[in-house]
Amino acid sequence: MPDRKPPLTLPGPLLLVGAGKMGGALLQGWLRLGLDPKTIYVVDPQPSAEMKAELEKRQIPLNPSAMPAPRVVVLAVKPQIMAPALKAISMHVEKNTFVISILAGATLGALDAGLPPRTAIIRAMPNTPAAIGRGVTVLIPNAEVLPEQKIVAGHLIEAVGEIAWIGDENLMDAVTAVSGSGPAYVFYLAEAMTRAGIKAGLPADLAAKLARATVAGSGELMHRSELTPEVLRKHVTSQGGTTAAALEVLMAPDGLEWLIGRAVEAAADRSRVLGRG
Repeated sequence: MPDRKPPLTLPGPLLLVGAGKMGGALLQGWLRLGLDPKTIYVVDPQPSAEMKAELEKRQIPLNPSAMPAPRVVVLAVKPQIMAPALKAISMHVEKNTFVISILAGATLGALDAGLPPRTAIIRAMPNTPAAIGRGVTVLIPNAEVLPEQKIVAGHLIEAVGEIAWIGDENLMDAVTAVSGSGPAYVFYLAEAMTRAGIKAGLPADLAAKLARATVAGSGELMHRSELTPEVLRKHVTSQGGTTAAALEVLMAPDGLEWLIGRAVEAAADRSRVLGRG
């Protein structure tokens, strides 16, 4: 039998600020990995009924009036309320505390400006498949983050999928454009395939079922396979066959790669604008 991983442990209490979709996904991931609910505190002024019930079930304090100093603060609020959120958590940030932010567009500099001097901060960019534990998150630490804090942060974020570390924050705009916005591109592909199927004569419900299952199944195959997407594509393509005919259109100079390139460039440009406030 394969060895079981030991339960997730932390060097001290964890404060989760914001228990919406992404914050909630992280919380569920931590609990699945065995993190002791007694070490978790949650602040959210308007949690969903489902989240309130889950916190009550696990006996996790919600909006506590007092709590021990956290060793980790995970900031998962909307970017629009970053300033008041940073002000509110600053009272909990001590010398040994480090902050993980998953706020879209919030730079390390902007986070640092709202927290006590020399706070250890890790900026993270997750994506929506984190909701089912299949996300990918890119992280970058500031100069105050210790090696052991990076390890703890990695374990926490791996609860919702894969992680990658970078050293140049300027790459975050491209990360946002590829993986942060990327799920929408895939969903739109399924939409487009559905409409194309209907146009080709399929009933709408069958076209939708075929497109959805094909996109989802292909993604799962790619996830499980050690082969590159290019090799997997070639395995499906017979010379002179139907797939080859379709790919001739998609791989034209003004085809899918060109369109995706334009889309990623537009998303990255927008990310840079939002990052400047």
